[in-house]
Amino acid sequence: MISQLSWKIGGQQGEGVESVDRIFSTALTRLGYYLYGYRHFSSRIKGGHTNNKIRISTKPIRAISDDLDILVCFDQESIDVNVHELRKGGVVVADAKCNPVLPEGVDARLFPVPITGIAEELGTSLMKNMVATGASWALLGLPQELLNKAVEEEFSRKGQAVVDKNIEATIRGAQFILELAGGPLKEFEMEPADGKQKLFMIGNDAIGLGALAAGCRFMPAYPITPASEVMEYLIKRLPKFGGAVIQTEDEIAAVTMAIGGNYGGVRTMTASAGPGLALMMEAIGLSGMTETPVVIVDTQRGGPSTGLPTKQEQSDLNALIYGTHGEIPKIVIAPSTVEECFYDMIEAFNLAEQYQVPVIVATDLQLSLGKQTAEMLDYNRIQIDRGALVTGELPELTDNAMFKRYELNESGISPRVIPGMKHGLHHVTGVEHGEDGRPSESPVNRKKMMDKRLGKLKNLRITDAIHVDAPNENPDILVIGMSSTGGTIDEARARLAAEGIKTNHITVRQIFPLPVEDLQPHLEKAKKVVVVENNATAQLASLIKLYAGYADKVESMLKYDGTPFLPAEITTHCRGLFAWQH
Repeated sequence: MISQLSWKIGGQQGEGVESVDRIFSTALTRLGYYLYGYRHFSSRIKGGHTNNKIRISTKPIRAISDDLDILVCFDQESIDVNVHELRKGGVVVADAKCNPVLPEGVDARLFPVPITGIAEELGTSLMKNMVATGASWALLGLPQELLNKAVEEEFSRKGQAVVDKNIEATIRGAQFILELAGGPLKEFEMEPADGKQKLFMIGNDAIGLGALAAGCRFMPAYPITPASEVMEYLIKRLPKFGGAVIQTEDEIAAVTMAIGGNYGGVRTMTASAGPGLALMMEAIGLSGMTETPVVIVDTQRGGPSTGLPTKQEQSDLNALIYGTHGEIPKIVIAPSTVEECFYDMIEAFNLAEQYQVPVIVATDLQLSLGKQTAEMLDYNRIQIDRGALVTGELPELTDNAMFKRYELNESGISPRVIPGMKHGLHHVTGVEHGEDGRPSESPVNRKKMMDKRLGKLKNLRITDAIHVDAPNENPDILVIGMSSTGGTIDEARARLAAEGIKTNHITVRQIFPLPVEDLQPHLEKAKKVVVVENNATAQLASLIKLYAGYADKVESMLKYDGTPFLPAEITTHCRGLFAWQH
């Protein structure tokens, strides 16, 4: 028996590849397996090669596998594009309709299955995805009854007749492959899972759920890949809690409405990707100047311009930190797991109101759209902190006085009121202003207000500003990453440890302000520091060098071809660096 396995299905967009992945994964999750998924798709609605890869394990995993055990293909292109990932002795299940052929030199077994033919016999070629699902499931020797339940969940809204037809399609696919292969493949027999209940979700869904749990009740947004799923998640759920989602005409409208919602006292967020973020910059400056909280989710993708809308990248850091004109306080945090996407959204809303600043939650495409297993969420951890929001009565104003919304005090955080509160009258403008909000061009006032705003984040530390795994007192290499790279780095480190190479690992979660004092002791101890990031200009490494120092130790491992890092890539890079040092 094996403890893990990698499976992939490929075809043209619109052929039901996503449905196969969803049903296959749902059934495996019910058994208690840990899963980690990667979705490759084109920036078009229909047509173009797409594939979904799932890694299955009896233990927690947070990385894509280097190789592939089973490849299911609807066409020859899927074989040609993906067969190089197959390990020696791997299996290809392909639709016989395309007359599948393995490239010369590939050491794998090919099982031609009349996937389309069986579906057409059952009434429609649309069910070929269910034939493929049944064939995949049968090769692993897993119980058909559990797969039937997953199929029923998927199609129950369409009526029992549709459910029965799709179950029959999976059974026919299973029967054909078992006859062809002579039964389930022993080398792919999985060890039993623990059977415990787990979640299997994408980061964007966790972000939406986290926002809901944080008390968010309004989301204005404009659809954009890979952020749209946040909007789609909340469209279905916010109205049940008295909230609303509005699709705006563009991202400028979305962020200004979000600022307005927060000014009105309603926890409000928006979500976008790099191109939308660029349009939001002036309004983010307005949030900073008026000290109005707002939460923005940036799901990073390949840029610049339209770039690679459906591919992995982490190239927005400089824009997130320095994109606005002028100088304002802002917080940028980067969750690294599905669970963190949930909890960090709650913290983001708290931070936005505690410090009265824009808070940007930065994910990347792999974390936003790649499904992964998560442990059950602990709702007892949810705490709501609305900061200096005044809820009681205000003292009466005298003469022409106005409420000191921007009161100068030691913390730099002024009392905040909801519009319409008695004696809470104040002026709000993006122009520099005094304590009551009235415009002021006084040099003395300008310096005081700038110092007030910029000083608010002086001692900021979010929960787990950095994740540290440092078993070695003086490591040969300290590997630093962010967002979705954490699990991949951990897997590479396990391989390096087996070779006698001592490594420590830090995942930076508080991107800005960078937690310098937390980082520096680890930078000091390491002989060499490797910063792993999906961009071409070493943005995280540059940030660390700028604020934390140790530039002579820091080097970068960069990948910007649109795909996530693989464990083998990081292992090879660090092994080479260690060999060079010695």
